Amino acid sequence: MLKKCLSVAVALALLAVSACAESAGSWGQINQSLTKDDAWQRYVTAPTDFQLGDIRLLEGSEGLYIGDWGDYPSIDGSTVCVPLAMELARQWLDLPESDLNGFVNFSTTPYAYDRLTRQAANPMVTILSRSVMMDDTHPIDIVLGTGPNADERQAALDAGADLRLVPICYDAFVFLVNRGNPVDGLTSGQIRSIYSGKTRLWSEVGGDEGIIAAYQRPHGSGSQTAMEEMVMQGERLVAEENFISDGMADLIAQVGNYSGGINAIGYSYLYYVDALYKEGSLKVLSVDGAAPTPDNLRSGAYPYTVYYYAVYRSENQTAERFVQWLTSPEGQQCVAQAGYIPLQ
Repeated sequence: MLKKCLSVAVALALLAVSACAESAGSWGQINQSLTKDDAWQRYVTAPTDFQLGDIRLLEGSEGLYIGDWGDYPSIDGSTVCVPLAMELARQWLDLPESDLNGFVNFSTTPYAYDRLTRQAANPMVTILSRSVMMDDTHPIDIVLGTGPNADERQAALDAGADLRLVPICYDAFVFLVNRGNPVDGLTSGQIRSIYSGKTRLWSEVGGDEGIIAAYQRPHGSGSQTAMEEMVMQGERLVAEENFISDGMADLIAQVGNYSGGINAIGYSYLYYVDALYKEGSLKVLSVDGAAPTPDNLRSGAYPYTVYYYAVYRSENQTAERFVQWLTSPEGQQCVAQAGYIPLQ
């Protein structure tokens, strides 16, 4: 009787983990359906190279299974790379769409890098249709997303973790205002002046009267790292406490709120704004006279072009092989099909 109760309890826990996927970690920052469209194509030509391992019955359970990772890497990362990880699982594992939210269960950038450094597992990965919980003792192999910040790089050094960062695609770090704001573009210098607290009024940068509400993210988030290291270039960010948004979705909502956001400015990644969390009241600004178009990203005309990376520990040969494939022509076709701007 005890074993049966344990089995039921664990099975219910698995169901709860999957059901909560959309409100925990990255799923809480996405408001779009990420299912594949009718034009989807399979590009993987050797689908046996990276596959999950054996599935075994959980001891003491009558219907719950543990899945071994086998040759397929355990992946965690930034919210903005969730669709890429879903595409990789479609290509290699042929998982049904209904299983992808549980299988691609990202914890967001700072937690992913902490796990990679500590060689910790992502305990939230499930394949619900098969009653499978993936082995939660297997350390994550790859982080997909924005690069680590200075603190995360130092933590890796302190832990003796030699991290390899491999660019896999382009994106733009963009600045957002409300559609009701007449400002269509800013210079890099104006952005730094706003976020360092030197410029306080929209009229100082070609806008209407109004005090600028400059929203930002907490230290450690992927977008905040880009803001601190790429945009501010050593200048100190200044913000009132109520202008720090816990999640990217919060920032988007605050800038897009027409009545309260008319004087707001914030930042994000173009892919996130276009594909993951849509808000009709937003406008993306040009910077230094350049819009964040694919051509301007590749040419460098847009000043805040960024890479998304595949990051892994140098001793991890499975991760290395997978990343080599991801940067190959075949892998880059998958990157493009997921909606990203490939390197090639």
